[in-house]
Amino acid sequence: MKFNQKITDWYQVSKRDLPWRNTRNPYYIWISEIILQQTRVSQGLDYYYRFTETFPEVETLAKATENQVLAVWKGLGYYSRARNMHHTARMVVEKYNGIFPSSYNELIKLKGIGEYTAAAISSICAGEPIPVVDGNVVRIFSRIFGFNAPVGSTRIFKDVKQKSTEFISDQDPGTYNQAVMEFGALFCKPQTPECSICIFKKDCFAFNHNKVDSLPVSKPEIKKRSRWFNYLVIQTPDGLLMKKRDAGDIWTGLWEFPLFEAGKLMDDKEIIRMASNEKLLTPDANITIFKKDYRHILTHQIIHARFFIVDVETRTIKTASPELKIFSREQYQKTGVSRLMEKFITDADLF
Repeated sequence: MKFNQKITDWYQVSKRDLPWRNTRNPYYIWISEIILQQTRVSQGLDYYYRFTETFPEVETLAKATENQVLAVWKGLGYYSRARNMHHTARMVVEKYNGIFPSSYNELIKLKGIGEYTAAAISSICAGEPIPVVDGNVVRIFSRIFGFNAPVGSTRIFKDVKQKSTEFISDQDPGTYNQAVMEFGALFCKPQTPECSICIFKKDCFAFNHNKVDSLPVSKPEIKKRSRWFNYLVIQTPDGLLMKKRDAGDIWTGLWEFPLFEAGKLMDDKEIIRMASNEKLLTPDANITIFKKDYRHILTHQIIHARFFIVDVETRTIKTASPELKIFSREQYQKTGVSRLMEKFITDADLF
């Protein structure tokens, strides 16, 4: 089977017209690859435009503050990606004189760039014949060639990489890598793949053995930890009172409302008592529980969140902690917050 030829021919006809496919600038390829980790193209496209417009060169990204970077990233999730990009941009300016590297051996040294991203950038920008291996590629190879090691295992990574190495060549390896990724995204999808019109139908192990739904083999399900977040939303005439999250937990460095974590979602009397103890409110404060609660799913955690809203027309806040800050609409738009915060603020129409 001429796998390389068939899939690249398919790609030339069927590929989507995406902005990062019109450049071989490693900086822009890097931005696209990082944004598209854990993100659909339909969602990531706007962020790509926003990021490249705000930081058109690696130097502008390096000179930005972390808060400026997080503000552009706001709502995309997995904020460690943005922090790693910021760190890497500064390293590129310091170590590589602002010239973003394109070789695999240099890329792999940079923070936030793993084997997949380094292979993608180096193959597209430097013509290095190193195959990419991600979820799309594992799915394609598991189905077509009958690999049965679980997703995420060392064995499946080695099996797929070894097999793909047989097909990639020195002649335009970037196109081959992009073709495999695109085929997995558009054709050999996790659900409802286009098997009936697939170019590999005659050669596909899964299709011919009725195993399309069982390949690739799923990895063991991760047991998620549940947490209950009770947020106090204090509205003042000048804006919303927020606090920056500490390091060592989810959403490090992002801003949120004063949080009371407990083993349950609290009621209004409980939140008033807690807020009074923290000297945020007086015991007679009038609080409204927002009309709905939230269930926010992360990789290893499930966050159950309830929001308690209080309007402060006078000096109901008894003490001003240096950790707290009042954000106006303009300040909020330039501030990094989690998806959960952004969704609630939108739903509640607070700005």
